[in-house]
Amino acid sequence: MRLLARRRRTAMLAAAALVIGGVALPAGAAQAAPACDVTYASSDWNNGFTANVTIKNLGDALNNWSLKFTFPNSSQRVVQGWSARWSQSGSEVTATNESWNGSLPTGASTSIGFNGSYSGSNPKPTAFTLNGVACNGAQTNQPPTVSLGVPSGPFEAPADVPLTATASDPDGTISKVEFYRNGLLVNTDTTAPYGYDLLDLPAGSYTVQAKAYDNAGASAVSEKSFTVTAATGPKLVATPSAVTVGEGSSATVRYTLSAAPTANVPVTLAVTGDSDITVSPTTLTLTSSNWSTGVTATVSAAEDADTVGGTATITASASGYAPISVVATEADNDSPGGDNAYIKKFLDQYGKIKNSGYFSPEGVPYHSIETLIVEAPDHGHETTSEAFSFWLWLEAQYGRVTQNWAPFNNAWTVMEKYIIPNHSDQATAGSPGTPQYAAEHNLPSQYPSTLDANVPVGQDPLRSELQSTYGTGDIYGMHWLLDVDNTYGFGRCGDGTTRPAYINTFQRGTQESVWETVPQPSCDTFKHGGPSGYLDLFVKESSAPAKQWKYTNAPDADARAVQAAYWALTWAKAQGKAADVAATVAKAAKMGDYLRYALFDKYFKKIGNCVGASTCPAASGRDSAHYLLSWYYAWGGAYDTSQNWSWRIGSSHSHFGYQNPFAAWVMTNVAELKPKSPTAASDWQKSLDRQLEFYTWLQSAEGGIAGGATNSWDGSYAQPPSGTATFYGMFYDVDPVYNDPPSNQWFGMQAWSMQRIAELYLETGNAKAKALLDKWVPWAIANTTLGTNWSIPSDMKWTGQPANWNPSSPQPNTNLHVEVTVKGQDVGVAGAYARTLIAYAAKSGNTAAKDTAKGLLDALSASADSKGVSTPEKRGDYKRFDDVYNAADGQGLYVPNGWTGKMPNGDAIAPGKSFLDIRSFYKNDPDWPKVQAYLDGGPEPVFNYHRFWAQADIAMAYADYGTYFPQG
Repeated sequence: MRLLARRRRTAMLAAAALVIGGVALPAGAAQAAPACDVTYASSDWNNGFTANVTIKNLGDALNNWSLKFTFPNSSQRVVQGWSARWSQSGSEVTATNESWNGSLPTGASTSIGFNGSYSGSNPKPTAFTLNGVACNGAQTNQPPTVSLGVPSGPFEAPADVPLTATASDPDGTISKVEFYRNGLLVNTDTTAPYGYDLLDLPAGSYTVQAKAYDNAGASAVSEKSFTVTAATGPKLVATPSAVTVGEGSSATVRYTLSAAPTANVPVTLAVTGDSDITVSPTTLTLTSSNWSTGVTATVSAAEDADTVGGTATITASASGYAPISVVATEADNDSPGGDNAYIKKFLDQYGKIKNSGYFSPEGVPYHSIETLIVEAPDHGHETTSEAFSFWLWLEAQYGRVTQNWAPFNNAWTVMEKYIIPNHSDQATAGSPGTPQYAAEHNLPSQYPSTLDANVPVGQDPLRSELQSTYGTGDIYGMHWLLDVDNTYGFGRCGDGTTRPAYINTFQRGTQESVWETVPQPSCDTFKHGGPSGYLDLFVKESSAPAKQWKYTNAPDADARAVQAAYWALTWAKAQGKAADVAATVAKAAKMGDYLRYALFDKYFKKIGNCVGASTCPAASGRDSAHYLLSWYYAWGGAYDTSQNWSWRIGSSHSHFGYQNPFAAWVMTNVAELKPKSPTAASDWQKSLDRQLEFYTWLQSAEGGIAGGATNSWDGSYAQPPSGTATFYGMFYDVDPVYNDPPSNQWFGMQAWSMQRIAELYLETGNAKAKALLDKWVPWAIANTTLGTNWSIPSDMKWTGQPANWNPSSPQPNTNLHVEVTVKGQDVGVAGAYARTLIAYAAKSGNTAAKDTAKGLLDALSASADSKGVSTPEKRGDYKRFDDVYNAADGQGLYVPNGWTGKMPNGDAIAPGKSFLDIRSFYKNDPDWPKVQAYLDGGPEPVFNYHRFWAQADIAMAYADYGTYFPQG
């Protein structure tokens, strides 16, 4: 499968009546003393800041309130606020209560906040009024202090490193201390002494931070660094690395050695953390007889009356061995869902994901734990925007279960830092410019594609609006692919070292499989590749190309991020913790604003019957909007900031699997997630309607959803075959975007996409969504087998086509059919499929859907291992590792005659080279020998993969089932 963005005003009491709390008081009735105290605390980043404002009412009780203040700097602006209705006129800011926090009794306080922007300096306002009455002067909050403690080491992988922190506040109290590992928030501690144990760290360099917050929201940071070296001797091993234990229950951990010892090895087990969690025995012995089979310890949680599930760390120590720790989480049975078996499964799976090598030292989720894996990412330690979106969703579910929202917010922070290009990554994005047309071709051998300035392109309808709304030309969207470990060696803009690094692979038409790609840096400064870097492999210009940056967005991932933010907001509101996620939710709304680029034709040409690159007219306004989530949007510009050009494009191809009508509904109907641009809500309303029509048009007679449609046949606005069905003038395409393998062959697209339909139905009762599910669910269940030898659809074959779409009178697709040709045990797809059934069953009461979902989850539980859930996968496609280009079948790595260059490691790029030839690092992978044996004529290699998205979907399926069906 292919997976393709931070005058002072004093109110005086007049002689007229004063309104306080909705009651009109006669002149002079108000207290002469100020009516409130205000504490204003802010923290800055670049040209942005977060402000937390605490209002304490010292006057009569209020039923409604309005706070006003004036920014000292005219550039200071409120961008997005929470826990109040915010507005700004000039430099004056007004915050009015929400319906739920308008009541403010005498002596009571409420906290509100906002994200802002500024240029130059960011001074704090000093005068505030509450309902027109001057408050005491703004309190000057003194920030806290914090000191981080880290042992001196040395540390050997897998290392357990305890962190400690001391924190104090000169004019208040410490509310919490957060611990970060290379940007990843790993723990929040609200009680002194503050500490956290980093467990099972792989070899690498680490920067750790303790960030202390005071009761006014101000913070301070202490930072230290250390190195973990590679292991050189035998190791203690604990399986699993994390356990969840119900109150009054127990779980087991097995201790083994990685190699046979020469003498008995006494092991001591010590518990720190929640005193309710104990381990027995506290000592055990590993010998030359039992070192591989191991000794089991029992972890127990005491029954208590509290409603908080604590955690403890069980550390195993032995002389001559690096200590190893297991995190044990208590599932409290006095809290909702606490004694639910599936919630426990969620917490177990979550613990594995957070402790089994899925994250880089920077805290970035890898595509998979395993490095030797080739699919859309061509290496396991790359990552995708897809993985980030699943991480956000996983952390939203964690907040749902634990009421801890710090991990969700941190996931967005890490995403923003590493996979949303910052201003320096797209420095010329605000420069003017329009894209030049270059045709897409079917075969890699037809590239490079010639730029043609004579083909008309339309007007970008979003550029000026977005720049006006956000005050920047930067695009706030994720690039789809990162080389997390900098395995290729591109680094950032050719520096060779910065990691993670922005890269790209797919560039050459529908027939280009991953095996035929040439990896290239997203910022091409000609440091690698050929004389013009990699640019002239893909596009042919009349003169030498300029150094440039370029990024590609996968819209389904950004839409999934909005979907995750909706659920985080919904669940946090239910807990009375909406303020905890408000700042992150505001960023999701911003991302949704830019996501609209996916709703337009690639070159902004007119939608419908667009045939002939030169004759299909350029469009203006919304005439180029198909309102569907297309396969990508992209943007680029000059690397040299003295040059003055940039471009943005949409995509003409729309696959049903990328649609997300639920996200469209969210951005139309949920105030906190409505994008700020004036036309955004209207665009997303039209997109919601159009997407639901799209699904309906593509639903086969059996129930499965067919491929999609394009506004540019063959990517060149060519004439499609006579009789091709149309959707608003766009042409039906059974497998849009890519054909090797066909883009609608994989059942995962069905499960992913229909889960969004099911959530739309679950939340809104949408009749069109229900109708789609009423037909799709029975078809999917009919092709599902439960039990020990469970299976779900894997590959599908399509015949016929849909009827021409008539919005006023849709016709049934009696001529469009699907057949399941291969079944399998894809664990990630099973998780996504189960989630679709769960949401549908929760709303409809459909027993078959509920029972099938439970059967799938139980089958997945049976396939659990120490790192997650996996089943064996044969990879016959790995025969293509050493394929060179063959003109007869068009397969193999194509490099144009006469073109030569080098990868950063020196691998030559030239005609006659293979996928492996330009990725020789694979020969050093620990799993390479079984691939080499296959290439030498041996059996197909078999792998047990742990893909991040799959493990997250499985965890979330457990959480969904446990929440919607707590009785099982």
